[in-house]
Amino acid sequence: MKIIKLEVENFRLLKKFEIELEDELSLVIGKNNTGKTSILSVLDKFLNENSKFSYNDLNIEFKKELETLITSTDLPEEFLPKGIKLKILIEYGETDNLSNISRVLMDLDPDNNKLVLGFEYVLDFDNFQKLRTDYTTFITKENIKKAKNSEYITQELKEFLKQDIGNYFKTRKLSYEYNITADSINEANYINLEHEGISTKDIINFKYISARRDVTNKEKEYTLSKQTSSLYKKKEDSSEKNQATEDFKDQLAGTDNTLSNIYKDLFKDVIKKVRDFGGIKLNDTDIAIISTLQHRELLEGNTTVVYTHDDHKLPEHYNGLGYMNLISMIFEIEILVQEFKRDKEKVPADINLLFIEEPEAHTHPQMQYVFIKNIKELLREGIKREDGIHRSLQYVITTHSSHIVADSDFDDIKYLKAETKNNVVARNLKDLRKQYDADPNQYQFLKQYLTISRAEVFFADKAILIEGDTERILIPTFMRKVDIEESLRLKAANIDEQYLPLLSQNISIVEVGAYSHIFQKFIEFLGIKSLIITDIDSKGDLGKKDEKGGVVLEACPVNSGVDTSNTALIYFLAGTSWENLKTLTIEERTIKYGEGSVICLCYQQEEVNENSEKYHARSFEDAFIHLNKNFVNDKKDEFQGLQNRKLFDDNEKDAYTLADKCIKKKTHFALDILYHSDENLSNWNIPEYIKNGLLWLKED
Repeated sequence: MKIIKLEVENFRLLKKFEIELEDELSLVIGKNNTGKTSILSVLDKFLNENSKFSYNDLNIEFKKELETLITSTDLPEEFLPKGIKLKILIEYGETDNLSNISRVLMDLDPDNNKLVLGFEYVLDFDNFQKLRTDYTTFITKENIKKAKNSEYITQELKEFLKQDIGNYFKTRKLSYEYNITADSINEANYINLEHEGISTKDIINFKYISARRDVTNKEKEYTLSKQTSSLYKKKEDSSEKNQATEDFKDQLAGTDNTLSNIYKDLFKDVIKKVRDFGGIKLNDTDIAIISTLQHRELLEGNTTVVYTHDDHKLPEHYNGLGYMNLISMIFEIEILVQEFKRDKEKVPADINLLFIEEPEAHTHPQMQYVFIKNIKELLREGIKREDGIHRSLQYVITTHSSHIVADSDFDDIKYLKAETKNNVVARNLKDLRKQYDADPNQYQFLKQYLTISRAEVFFADKAILIEGDTERILIPTFMRKVDIEESLRLKAANIDEQYLPLLSQNISIVEVGAYSHIFQKFIEFLGIKSLIITDIDSKGDLGKKDEKGGVVLEACPVNSGVDTSNTALIYFLAGTSWENLKTLTIEERTIKYGEGSVICLCYQQEEVNENSEKYHARSFEDAFIHLNKNFVNDKKDEFQGLQNRKLFDDNEKDAYTLADKCIKKKTHFALDILYHSDENLSNWNIPEYIKNGLLWLKED
C-alpha cells in the first residue's frame, strides 16, 4: 500500500497543488518560497494534529475570496464548504492487508485499487452565516470605540479573522469515492470518518525531521548523547528486545546490589543524624539508601558519544557541525523507524511516510553526496520487525543542494515552481523524457550532463547558456561591469530607480557548447528566463570543393558569408535568411515558450568602435579586438595569449585577421583581458551583443 499523490488546496502558497510520490524516495527541489516546507506543514497539521491552523495559513487568493463573501450584501446561492483541503490518493495491491481500510472503501469494484482520504479545515454554510453576523457585531463595537476616542484605530476584517478563525473553521476527515473510469475524485460522495468513529492512525503514520534541528557543537550541549537514550527507549519499548538489552538489565541488577552495600557506609552519617533528630522511631521504622539504577534514565544522563582521534576519545562537541548533523540525522532516522515499528501490542500502520527537510544543513558537498548515495540503502528495508511484520517506507526529502540533486536519480525528482505569486506547481522530471521522444539520445545527454556538473540550474531564477571556456571566464566580469555602468548611469541621470544588480540575482551560468538547442525543452520545463550567448559563425565560398566538385562553405568574415554554421541559430531562428539574421533586433531574437519561459539569442551585430570604424564580427575574439583595438594594442606585448603581435601595427589588418592570426589560445586571451583590467573595469568595453543581452536578462 502506498501514497501515489497528494493534493492540497488553499494552504499558503499551495492554492491548487498536487504532487505525485514515488514508491520509495521523492526528492522535492525548487527555489526558496516554492512551498517545500508548506507540504511538510500541511501533512503535520492534518495527520499529526500537533498544531492548529491559523488565518495566516490561508492562501492569499482564498483570503480575498473569503473577505469578499463576508462583506458582500448578498448571500451566495450555493455555498460548499471552503478552506484548506488535503487529499491523499492511495493505491493498494492484492497482497496488502485491507482490514484497516475496509471501512473507508467507497468502491468494491475489484478493478478499482485506489482510495482517497480527505482532510479539511473548512467553513460550512451555517458557520459562514454565524461569522457574518459576528463580524457585523464586531464592526459595530469598533465604530463605538472610534466614536469615543478619535485616535483609536479601528480593526478590520483581517484582525477579526486572525483572532477568531478557529470558532468558524472546523476540521473534517473524509473518505472520497474514486471514479476509476474517469480517473477522478468524486467529492459529492464521501464518508465522514469522524461521524463513523473511524481513525486514520492505522492507515497512515507520518513523521518528519525538520530543517530546524537542534544540532550544536557547544560544549554543554550533547545532542547525540541524548539521542542514544531516545533510541534505546524506542528499541526497549518495541518487540525487539534482543539479548544485548537483557544483558544490560542483568548487569544493572548486579550493580544495584554492589552499590547498595557501598551506600550503607557512604551515607551512615546522614542516616545517624536523621535518627538523632527523631526522624526515625526506635523499633518502628528505618531508612536505607539503596541503588535503583533505571536503564532508561541511566542512558539519558550518562551515555556520551565520543569520536576517536589518534587513540584519544574526544567528546562529541569537538566534532564539526557537518559531521554532527549527519550523525544526528542517522540517529533520528533510526529513532523514527523504531516509532514506525510500534510496540509489540500494536502493528505498524499500512502506510509509513517519512519527511526529511534539507539534510544538507551545515554539511560540505562531499558529505551531501555521501548522504544521498546511502539514504536509499539505509531505508530500503522499510519497517521490518522480528515478528515477521513488514511495511514499506515512503520518504520525501526536500533540498536546496545542487550536490544532492547531482547525485540523485532523475526519476525521483519533483520540481516545484511558483506559477504565480500565490500558487505553486510540482513537475515530475521523469515526465520531461516524453518531450524528447523524437530523439531519446538528447534526453540521455541532458540527464547525464545536468546530474554531473550543472545541477544548480534547478535552483536558478535565470540562466545564461554559453559555449565554452572563454565565456565561462569572462561572463561574471561582464556582469560586474554592467552593474557598475548601470549604477553610474542612474546616478548621473539622478534616477532613483530600484536597481537589482546582475550579480545579486539568482543567475546560473551553464556551459553547453554547441548543444544549447537540446536545452530548449528543459528551459521550458523549468519556466525560467534564459540568455544564449553564441557566435554568428559565418561561412562562405572560399574556393574549396568536395569530391564531386560541389562548393564547400568554410568559416569566413561576415561580410563574405552566405550562411551560418551555428547550431543554435539554425535551430531557434529556423527559416531566417542570412541577410535578416545579421540585422534581427533583440526583440526579434527573443522567443517565448510558455509561462515564464523565454529565451533570447545574442550573437554578434555590426558595431562602431572607438575609432568610428564599422565592423561585423564573427566571434567573440574579433568582436572584442574591434571594439578595444587600442586596449589590446597597448598591452599586446604583455598578453600571454597572443602571437604574431606585429600584425597589430598594421592598420590595414581587420579584426577578423587579427583574431585568426594573433590569438594563440582563446582561454589565455580571456585571462589576459582580466589581468590587465583596471579596478573599475573601465579600460575596455563589452561587445554590444553581450552587453545588450545582459541588460535584457537583468530586467524582470
